[in-house]
Amino acid sequence: MKLLIIYLIFINGAAFSMMGIDKYKAKHNKWRISERSLFMSAILLGSAGAILGMKYFRHKTKHTSFVFGMPVLLIIQIMIACFLLRH
Repeated sequence: MKLLIIYLIFINGAAFSMMGIDKYKAKHNKWRISERSLFMSAILLGSAGAILGMKYFRHKTKHTSFVFGMPVLLIIQIMIACFLLRH
């Protein structure tokens, strides 16, 4: 359980940071982080960090796939966690 908590802190911190880095790169016309990589960080249980990063950095907030996709991922992950914790 302790290892899981450490992993969740790490992956959510990474997803949050990736949003910030990609926003910086977008503003400075640099090579960007792919949307696939941003979604992959969320799929690997970093959806909460990705959502916080989107809001904090105001990044990808006009992309429907992110605006709806990230919260859907978070909800699915919470549902799976609740199911696993019950059994």
